[in-house]
Amino acid sequence: MGKTTGFMDYRRAESAETPPERRVADFAEFHTPLPEAEQRRQAARCMDCGVPFCQSGVLLGGMVSGCPLHNLIPEWNDLVYQGRWELALRRLLAVNRFAEFTGRVCPAPCEAACTCGMASGSAVCIKENERAIIEYGYANGLLPPCPPPARTGKRVAVVGSGPSGLAAADWLNKRGHAVTVYERSDRPGGLLMYGIPNMKLDKAVVLRRTRLMEAEGVAFALGCEVGRALPAKKLLEEYDAVLLCCGAAQPRDLTLPGRQAAGIHFAVEYLAAATKTLLDAGPGGESPISAKGRQVLVIGGGDTGNDCVATAIRQGCAGVVQLEMLPKPPETRAPGNAWPEWPRVLKTDYGQQEAIALFGADPRRWQATVKEFLTGPDGRVAGAVVQKLAPGKPDKAGRRPMEPTGEEYTLPAGLVLIAAGFTGCEPGLASTFGAELDPRGRLAGGENPPTAGEGPARFYTGVPKLFAAGDARRGQSLVVWALREGRDAAAAVDEALMGYTNL
Repeated sequence: MGKTTGFMDYRRAESAETPPERRVADFAEFHTPLPEAEQRRQAARCMDCGVPFCQSGVLLGGMVSGCPLHNLIPEWNDLVYQGRWELALRRLLAVNRFAEFTGRVCPAPCEAACTCGMASGSAVCIKENERAIIEYGYANGLLPPCPPPARTGKRVAVVGSGPSGLAAADWLNKRGHAVTVYERSDRPGGLLMYGIPNMKLDKAVVLRRTRLMEAEGVAFALGCEVGRALPAKKLLEEYDAVLLCCGAAQPRDLTLPGRQAAGIHFAVEYLAAATKTLLDAGPGGESPISAKGRQVLVIGGGDTGNDCVATAIRQGCAGVVQLEMLPKPPETRAPGNAWPEWPRVLKTDYGQQEAIALFGADPRRWQATVKEFLTGPDGRVAGAVVQKLAPGKPDKAGRRPMEPTGEEYTLPAGLVLIAAGFTGCEPGLASTFGAELDPRGRLAGGENPPTAGEGPARFYTGVPKLFAAGDARRGQSLVVWALREGRDAAAAVDEALMGYTNL
């Protein structure tokens, strides 16, 4: 490394955030990038550690440690420190062609595994360095359209334009296959477009990338729902391979008394409506599912629940509460959760920070879940009966499931958002292709196709010419994992079509 003492010479510095009281006035991104000189100093903190856990992407303690894409982090950190931005961009694009997404929405398992943070807790700001590199590339004309020099004559259909679909389409197009991406929404991007709020990932960033892909030869068929408007049989007949990247789009529901009341929505439905209104009607548009003037109850303490909190605040909610079934995490690593495992510690995300600033308290209620929804005389939800939970007796695996304590209380709510995760791939789409789902709702694998080796077997569904990748195959996960799935599935499809792959 060029600056072997950088991790001692410079303190960690992150991009500035617009204060919560100001940023909730709109849906704009609220991070101000560091000046170039400071970004180079931050890259200099990469410490030539010898064993870069940051790029390992291994499973430790049940969670991934390091980057699933195996980003060449020490290499491009050193190049940024030297001011060799174009070379840094080349090394970044070698494995991650969508750094403008991961640099914004990834929870950065790379930083959690950074050796620099082992003792001090002050990891290298890898995520921001990554974003700086890709944005430098766009700003300086280093990402022009680069269509493949030759075509293979093979045609591939990709169903779904989320992160796994985009990644697979991009790599397959680079290989020279003719790729068409089918998307049922009116805009490309899937989860990136309608599942993640604009203040977290500006939709202009998504469109910038898909337009670049179009210029390189990838075709997008929008507003086309495969299995309905377009029969699955037709795709399998007209294409040499079909890759399902349709996500884990089946939300987990709550079968509780009062669930039928108006004003109870799935989080993904709510977030999609908010983003579509913003894009169609502008900042002043009124979403069909609005939190304006209402007490909001969010069920689920994960990232999606936090996004709901932040969106409700921007829509002008009267207040917001977020329920989480699990106990409140510790503020520091607990025994048995040592580096480089993912730190299971308390995280107060941007939406929760905003709720604290506006309403004076953290919106989260730990060890709590809804027992019953209360309905008003107009048929709309009016509140919820909440029951407290506590860890029960350990099961055979040593886990302690949460159980009701018998203590209950009531919360007012004019809008309820269910952010309880997803149960898997939509069964209708799988069945229309003749594919099977496993007990967890994931597209099941089948026997190796005739021309496939070990690689394609992971992504082959057992239906001739049909492959699957992303959340549809592995279950609900991170954007960075979806990108990894798309990249690996592209190699599997390519090998099945050509007998070998160079992806």
